[in-house]
Amino acid sequence: MRHKIGYRKLNKTGEHRKALFKNMLNSLIKYEQIITTLPKAKELKPQIDKVITIGKKKILSNKKRLFSKLQDKKSVTKVFEILSSRYNKRSGGYSRVLRAGFRTGDDAPMAIIELVDRDKEAKKIDKPKKVETKDNEKSNKDLTPKETSVKTASK
Repeated sequence: MRHKIGYRKLNKTGEHRKALFKNMLNSLIKYEQIITTLPKAKELKPQIDKVITIGKKKILSNKKRLFSKLQDKKSVTKVFEILSSRYNKRSGGYSRVLRAGFRTGDDAPMAIIELVDRDKEAKKIDKPKKVETKDNEKSNKDLTPKETSVKTASK
């Protein structure tokens, strides 16, 4: 019998699994840390390590290979410019999987997968700055109550 040979199918079709890991790879490259279930994180770890290894050799064929796998130009450029220079002395083990308890609801084991020596500011890329909201509140204080209600209704 062929016990423990192969990979986790995660109860998904081949196309769904491929799309899932492509999106997870892009998110991991963008934010450098994501939270997911433990089996998905364990399957993603070898894939991200291979992506970074491919990116360390800066030749056009490797860039095309990564683009066919990730299908995102920003991710490919980040791998080739930032991550490859960060890990050029390291010969493997670019990511780690940390257990993060159990999800409420279905009690699935959760995990955090992150890049080693990650940039802590990468996690805040898409979050809007709070300074903009303070400016809006200050401008609302200058208006009369009638003008404030008209301004908020137009939003």
